[in-house]
Amino acid sequence: MKADNPLYHFHYCPICGSSHFETVAENARQCTDCGFTYYTNPRGATVALIVNNKGELLVGTRACEPAKGTLDLVGGFMDLDETAEEAMCREIKEETGLSIVPAQLRYLFSQPNTYPFSGICVKTIDLFFEVLLDTAPSLQGRDDIQGLQWIGSPFRTLCPNFSD
Repeated sequence: MKADNPLYHFHYCPICGSSHFETVAENARQCTDCGFTYYTNPRGATVALIVNNKGELLVGTRACEPAKGTLDLVGGFMDLDETAEEAMCREIKEETGLSIVPAQLRYLFSQPNTYPFSGICVKTIDLFFEVLLDTAPSLQGRDDIQGLQWIGSPFRTLCPNFSD
């Protein structure tokens, strides 16, 4: 098992405490004493492509590691018992102050990802949503975003060779 696998760091069965917690698959360890199997499944995460009435994309500057100081899209981990839409609305509110309702979200696509967190590589499934605003509000970064900015013509800025 590779050191970047979250299970690499787990050596004892969480049920009986046995040290006989053996790797049985890339995403699973099983206790040979009590039979408990623990699987590492991807964590749900949401990402917002927020576009204003000028066609500009909202990006934030990360306030924390990993990648502190780099540009990022608004988003984050889903909480337990939360739908993807609820998580996306919550993350938008936490990081931008914007109040968005699920009806304003348009699901775009999903993508597997690896997110380094506290020395462990967390496997995620990122769910991307589009949010179209009819204004271009001035926003302040909140939570783990130190600043927000609108970048013009997002596809031209991010992908200069993109053609319609």
